[in-house]
Amino acid sequence: MTDAEAVEATRAAGAGPVGAAEPRGAADSVGPAAGATDPAGSAGPAKGGSAGGDSAPRRRAPAGAAVLREDVTQAIRAAVLQELAAVGYARTSIEGVARRAGVGKTAVYRRWRGKLHLVLDIVSALAVEGLPAPDTGSLETDLRLLYEFTSRALRHPVASQIIPDLQAEAARNPEIDEALRKAVRSGQESVALRILAAAVERGELRRGLDEDIALDLITGPLYWRTVILRQPRLPKSHLPTLTRATTAALKSL
Repeated sequence: MTDAEAVEATRAAGAGPVGAAEPRGAADSVGPAAGATDPAGSAGPAKGGSAGGDSAPRRRAPAGAAVLREDVTQAIRAAVLQELAAVGYARTSIEGVARRAGVGKTAVYRRWRGKLHLVLDIVSALAVEGLPAPDTGSLETDLRLLYEFTSRALRHPVASQIIPDLQAEAARNPEIDEALRKAVRSGQESVALRILAAAVERGELRRGLDEDIALDLITGPLYWRTVILRQPRLPKSHLPTLTRATTAALKSL
């Protein structure tokens, strides 16, 4: 094997296992340096091509282009939630997140500008993902499933610690306040609106009902109890009773 072939083999092997610390300043994955020649040491046609250029040259990554590894991104996302739950937003730091993720600080800064943008992006994403839109064929059972999913998510130890902390920060930081509002609206309201639309199509609710009031009725009570009053452990009868009351209230609009 020539020296050039050995270099190519090393590049093909990729980075080490997830969690290995990244060298500071190094990209997750980097293309060939600017001005690099092909493995044969020549800037001419790729190996196997004819001198006349009948074969197209081998495609190569753009010079110096960094490829952000998804496993590193996911490790950082998990580390942010762990750090927030452990020390709160005020004491969360890029250094602490990087240490938990097993990466260098530059791996974090390559993806987010700073702590605020990192936390807002991840919290917003979590509010949207993982919340299914029930479609059982009945308004009441759709609402019951929505409440069960939401209640289970809010009972999670990480969420129960992070959300109140971020709410306190939101009172002092307009950016966090706006992001939390958008996160709740984009997640909860999109699902609730689909439930309402399906109920209207089935004839369970009248067309033209006040959607703002309907959304308040659906999303407000559970968040009030679990997030504001911080009582995530609800009585066994709470969700069934809340479901029946919300269904009746929506039908009265």
